[in-house]
Amino acid sequence: MSDPVERLRQICLALPEATERLSHGEPSFFVRDKKQFVMLDNHHHGAEHLAFWCAAPAGAQEALVAENPSQYFRPPYVGHRGWIGVRIDRRPDWAEIAEIVRDAYRHVAPKGLGAQFDGTET
Repeated sequence: MSDPVERLRQICLALPEATERLSHGEPSFFVRDKKQFVMLDNHHHGAEHLAFWCAAPAGAQEALVAENPSQYFRPPYVGHRGWIGVRIDRRPDWAEIAEIVRDAYRHVAPKGLGAQFDGTET
């Protein structure tokens, strides 16, 4: 699949009880239609990139930006909460993107749902 937005959508919607709706004019993904875990950044407010913003565990934003500042960035509005910006317009590693999305999902999902996703629920 060559459309990065569709590829991101497939990754997000494959997660348990993930939903999509517009938020601030951009496709966004939620757990149980309540807690947002990914928001598309399609040249948002004139940005030069196609990317997404996502929830992230403490320290992930700083580590990823330091490791690869051309791929990762601190997004406006939500960056102060630790969210990470991830470019998807430069032939990203989709396996890595999928893992970042799954981490974002785990970060906001209720514990029982996260455990179900991880296969640890009894």
